[in-house]
Amino acid sequence: MNVTTTGLYAGLLLGIAAAAGGFSGFLIAIVLGILGVAVGAHYDGKLDLGELFRGRNRG
Repeated sequence: MNVTTTGLYAGLLLGIAAAAGGFSGFLIAIVLGILGVAVGAHYDGKLDLGELFRGRNRG
């Protein structure tokens, strides 16, 4: 199991723990699952999250 899969599981488990139930709980689980996959993919080297946070060169 790679880091991306572990991140997905961690995000989904946090979403389930944070969910109060209903549709809002479902959305929370989905968002945290996506965040877990993104962080795991970053650590696996499949995704560069630094590109999202770097400013554009205005020169």
